[in-house]
Amino acid sequence: MSQTLPPGSFGLPIVGETLSFLNDPAFADKRQEKYGSIFKSHILGRPSVVMVGPEANRFILSSHMRHFSWRDGWPETFKELLGESLFLQEGEAHQRNRKLLRPAFHGKALEGYLDTMKQITQTYLKKWEARGDFTWFGEMKQLTFEIASILLLGSEPGEMTTRLSQLFGDLSAGLFSLPLRFRWTPYGRALYARDQVLAHIERVVRDRQQHPTQDALGLLVQSRDEEGGSLSLAEIKVQALLMLFAGHETTTSMLTSLVMSLAQHPAVCNRAQAEQDMLAAEGPLNLDQLRRMPYLEQVLKEVERLYPPVAGGFRRVIESFEFNGYQVPKGWQALYRINATHRDRRCYSEAEQFDPDRFSPERAEHKQYEFSLVGFGGGPRICLGLAFAQMEMKLVAAYLLRNYTWELLPHQDLTMTPIPTLRPRSGLKVRLRKR
Repeated sequence: MSQTLPPGSFGLPIVGETLSFLNDPAFADKRQEKYGSIFKSHILGRPSVVMVGPEANRFILSSHMRHFSWRDGWPETFKELLGESLFLQEGEAHQRNRKLLRPAFHGKALEGYLDTMKQITQTYLKKWEARGDFTWFGEMKQLTFEIASILLLGSEPGEMTTRLSQLFGDLSAGLFSLPLRFRWTPYGRALYARDQVLAHIERVVRDRQQHPTQDALGLLVQSRDEEGGSLSLAEIKVQALLMLFAGHETTTSMLTSLVMSLAQHPAVCNRAQAEQDMLAAEGPLNLDQLRRMPYLEQVLKEVERLYPPVAGGFRRVIESFEFNGYQVPKGWQALYRINATHRDRRCYSEAEQFDPDRFSPERAEHKQYEFSLVGFGGGPRICLGLAFAQMEMKLVAAYLLRNYTWELLPHQDLTMTPIPTLRPRSGLKVRLRKR
């Protein structure tokens, strides 16, 4: 093996380059421009390697997974706030629990969620129509959280769902904060929010054990592995917490970027509306129609490419490896960059442009390189809730395109801020009108 470390700099003693990493949104872009698609740094208390491109994604997410630990790659704040859920589990425990959770996000369960998704979405559309002018990010977050909490936890719309949404806002804000545990700090508020949410989940789980239901939590309570074993109460609680978190954070980000992009590109919006108008002529929105929206699917892929909700992923190196001629030692931290891969000019022509046709069957630019589109991950650990998220996003977009037009209000900051998930700094102020 090569003994050459990747190019780069470890920065200052002790702190390394952490301050630049946290405070400069272009930190990784600058280093990549200077050193190339693999470089070293010292961030978040560890020597680190940053790897960019579809080859790096394939190496980390699939072909050489054994060299990496998912659990040990993420900050301690994630482990404490989200618990030992599927997100952090590895090996046999991860495989077993993924199988137990899978029925709640696929097949008949997914079909059973459609009517509730439609009802909740239509309620929000009427509310937005009545308002006319509003800020969309916060509204999208409420919508996606209500869908997640009702379908995944069986919550009832109203005061408790609103309270849970507020608690999740505090929990999310703590993920990237300093772990100061005082009640008045962001992290202290996040810990309190976590405890309140877990207490609510425990009450619901005990009810599901006595009265089985067909929401995701009810299915999880009833789920059994090959040996007939089931998840413990503690396991169900942390998996449900993860389902709620993952079930609305990234979807909120992508839906907000979607409606922003459609407002910014009228020709794309007109084509997407024409597709929906043809389907609407057949009758009300249904599961069959959701499967026949090729142009909307292209638009959603382009939103995922240009505006991935999460910029990258961390792993801990547990076995030294060589990549592109450089040696990466055991004990380092590895970071793969989703957003930079999605703008790789080898994969995507005019990568800075919003162009859904790059995903058309004729061009299919994402198929030139494996792992060049990884907004929802890739390989054996690809997002378990991908089909759930895609159905939800297509449904919300279809209703909007069939029934409304919207424009961005002036004098707002559309700079994209990445933490905890990507969103416009202004929150996206819009004016919505009935078609």
